Amino acid sequence: MMSANRWMATGNYFTAYRQEQRIFATHTDRLMFALFLVVLFSWPYFIELSTKHMLVIDNILIAVIAVYGLNLVTGFAGQISVGHAAFMGVGAYTVASVAGVIGDQHVLITHAWPLMILLSGLMGAAMGLIVGLPALRLRHLYLLMATLSFQLIFQWIIGSMELFNQGQFMYVGRVHWFSGEVGRSQHYMFWYYALLVTVVVSGLGVRNILRTRYGRSLVAVRDNDRAADAMGMHPGLTKVFAFGLAGFFAGMAGALQAYLNRGAGFETFTLHESIQYLAMTIVGGLGQLTGCIFGPAAIRILDLQVESLAQWAGGILPSSLDLATGLRPLSFGLVIVLFLIFEPRGIANWWRIIRSYIKLWPFRY
Repeated sequence: MMSANRWMATGNYFTAYRQEQRIFATHTDRLMFALFLVVLFSWPYFIELSTKHMLVIDNILIAVIAVYGLNLVTGFAGQISVGHAAFMGVGAYTVASVAGVIGDQHVLITHAWPLMILLSGLMGAAMGLIVGLPALRLRHLYLLMATLSFQLIFQWIIGSMELFNQGQFMYVGRVHWFSGEVGRSQHYMFWYYALLVTVVVSGLGVRNILRTRYGRSLVAVRDNDRAADAMGMHPGLTKVFAFGLAGFFAGMAGALQAYLNRGAGFETFTLHESIQYLAMTIVGGLGQLTGCIFGPAAIRILDLQVESLAQWAGGILPSSLDLATGLRPLSFGLVIVLFLIFEPRGIANWWRIIRSYIKLWPFRY
């Protein structure tokens, strides 16, 4: 039976599936989540960071939104995608190309920016549905090749069409808020709050999708698509649906990246970036919603540390070694391999162990 005290960390025995699907198992979990949000929204009033560090935090939040989508298609639906940066590029170039046609100071770009971000997400979803169509017939390595083809086709289109300035940087105007135009001094702080709201709303949205029959279908198809087919699900359409969701979140993340960077550039959406997003998903934890937060934070911080190490080593070692170029891919590859060997469930599993320890303390089990 269900525990009478909803504040208790232990003793919850569910009698209905609906109870087990609650977002927060106890009132304590809900309270801790609310306190965590208060900390996230209030720390800028007490701690002052440099522009460089605010840019890193903003980029982590953008990566979290993108990894929400990639984890849905790879972690929950079990489909491999190496074209996620291209989906983000679709969103970013939706904003940039509209700005290029109607002007980067047009009211649609500067005032209706939430609508543009949503439109970019829908464009990403439409592209995701198209790219996901091969999933009706292809699986595993063959599907990976299809997503790789999409990534390469995207790069070729962006680099060759005049509409996209042949891959050169395309400017996007500064946005307006209730207080007027967001100036240079408030730019990164403004987008921190905008990104934080998007991360929270998107995370709750993903959690609710996973509670529906469509979300459960993703997991069922990942575990055994033949059994899912026998139970009345359509494995092919479920995979296409997963690609559509992934494209939506990636499109929104791309549009936010374009607004944060004041434009879209070709080098932000290359195959190398797609591999980075895949690394974030694996390191964070495949099929774990909390992994969507841990993975991007870990990889971005690792990126900063590697950059500092390369600069320090570059001052000691001969320049002919070109350590900065080789150290970054070496570190990413090493981290992915180590996690796959020693902790395939990612950092999210460490978080689960810590929570279990606190929940059972002072008992060991």
